[in-house]
Amino acid sequence: MLQVCALTDPGLVRKSNQDTFRVVPELGLYILADGMGGARGGEHASALAADTVVSTLQRSQHRDAAALLGAVEAANDIVFSEARLDPNLEGMGTTIVAALETKANDVAIASVGDSRAYVLHKGELRAITTDQTWVQEVGRGLGLSEEILRTHPMRHVLTMAVGVGSAVRILYYALELEPGDMLLLTTDGLHGVVTEPQIKAILQDADLSIEAKCERLMTAAHDGGSPDNVTVVLMTPARA
Repeated sequence: MLQVCALTDPGLVRKSNQDTFRVVPELGLYILADGMGGARGGEHASALAADTVVSTLQRSQHRDAAALLGAVEAANDIVFSEARLDPNLEGMGTTIVAALETKANDVAIASVGDSRAYVLHKGELRAITTDQTWVQEVGRGLGLSEEILRTHPMRHVLTMAVGVGSAVRILYYALELEPGDMLLLTTDGLHGVVTEPQIKAILQDADLSIEAKCERLMTAAHDGGSPDNVTVVLMTPARA
């Protein structure tokens, strides 16, 4: 059983919020999605994808890694179909990162796009997920420096997203959480602005409750200018 806090905010520049999160403790399911395709399309895509994952797992006889991957595939099918049926939604899609408790302290994680999962373990922060972006999959392979990549015109381009094609490439990860660990799901509105050392310092502050840590993460994004929507879902094993 996880203790959870989740917050979302449009940021300081965007008028709409195209991020969606779902916290469903009875399923042990935690989802974050960052929509794209204009205000209407992005909001619809992220909510539709997240809700499809929830409803698919609610109907599933098994709540395991295979079921989670199947639920994300179902989300891709639904978003892709709706985008083809409604000209106003053409081109919509969404990132997604979803965490499912499969048994005591074991978590299955599925991701598409550049929303991320991080874990804080014994005072060290590491990214669990790998971005499906031009920077990660092409730019670094070309040997471009991090300085060049930070300002490259392709830096925001996704190589994969839910709903933009009939097939989707889902990345899967397995994690065992230990007492004191923290699992963080974020959209790029946070990790694109707040550095990993800043995130680490907030998460390992023993004087802050989990709710206060969520608030501090949001404040740090605002302090960095918040050019995009910001969403965080923060989890830690509940104390016995």
